[in-house]
Amino acid sequence: MTSKRVDKPIAKICGLGFAELSREYLKSQKALACDAIIAAVADAGLQKSDVDGVVINRSDTNPSDDLPLRLFDDLGFRDLTFGNVLASQAACGVQMIQYAAMAVANGMAENVVCVFADTPILPKRRGGDAYAIDLALTNIPGWERQYGLYGAVGAYGFAMRRYMELFGVGAETFGEVALAARQWARRSPLAFQTKPMSMDDYLNSKLIADPLRMFDCAFPVNGAGAVIVSAPEGGGGERNGAAFIWGMGQGHRGYLAYSDYENETDTPARVAGKKAYRMAGISARDIDHAQIYDAFTVTTLLGLEGYGFCERGEGKDFVADGALAPGGRFPVNTGGGQLSGYYLQGMTQVSEGYLQAANRAGDRQIGNNGWSLVTAQGGRMDYHACLVLSPEKVR
Repeated sequence: MTSKRVDKPIAKICGLGFAELSREYLKSQKALACDAIIAAVADAGLQKSDVDGVVINRSDTNPSDDLPLRLFDDLGFRDLTFGNVLASQAACGVQMIQYAAMAVANGMAENVVCVFADTPILPKRRGGDAYAIDLALTNIPGWERQYGLYGAVGAYGFAMRRYMELFGVGAETFGEVALAARQWARRSPLAFQTKPMSMDDYLNSKLIADPLRMFDCAFPVNGAGAVIVSAPEGGGGERNGAAFIWGMGQGHRGYLAYSDYENETDTPARVAGKKAYRMAGISARDIDHAQIYDAFTVTTLLGLEGYGFCERGEGKDFVADGALAPGGRFPVNTGGGQLSGYYLQGMTQVSEGYLQAANRAGDRQIGNNGWSLVTAQGGRMDYHACLVLSPEKVR
């Protein structure tokens, strides 16, 4: 069910900036964040003095003082009217844009910069090691580590196995997701994983946490990304284009391990999507392409189902025969996503969603570029957030 037709967007994303993305430690998180913010302000055609709000999203894998509110001082911002650090894990990549959009829509600020920075790779720490942190699946302190369940890979391995058993899905279905992401990555100058990949390559890649293979997992990088969120009629974006925000939604399920709830396969993405579609006055059928959070291939399938593009358990048929890849019927993660592009948590999907809506995606630009969906999630599918974007300022 859609809501009453709306004729004006909530806000716009009008600038995008990156710090250098790398597989080695080059700069601190604060330095990377500053670089990305400076680049985003310039990309929007604004001056630093035009920015009156800053929202920061930092990774849980590093100490909080690596990216503090003091970032305001490092950049020389003064008299800001809006600012915060968000901590809903990777869902914040989208959530911070939602809060910035609400701020500009209600007169609390005019131009808010939203930034994410991360350095999972340190001189004595590999990218994978950074994410070997407990995901509390039971809510019993220390249970997971006591029984040898370390990090997101093992936790998502449970979800993937449950999905396979519940819906009769084989490894090739997840391979379709990985192959589509790799094909898109080959068109993106930002992507790291661009070597051609076949289904045999996917199936023969090493197991990380059975049934998760290496190519089922995101590709961590050091770096930062920032966007500028402004009022629809405000300045910014005149030179490089804007993505207009028409709908926003969040979904948080709470702790349900002892109920009959399917924690591995039924996520609050459906709650977030329903809210965003109703706000925009559309339905999932109106979406032309999507940027779906893909820290693992299984989250792409769960996202497609949760956000209403197919029913639960129907992802196998939906992604078959290259449906998500270039030339497919429903383009997904058109920059390579986190699987083959780069893992900057929620900022990966946000940046590509903006580039597509602003018609700045180059060789991977989608021709049917009306409505797009951008999603993010935190925890193990616990916290969801999404945006409905369009190139159109009015309709």
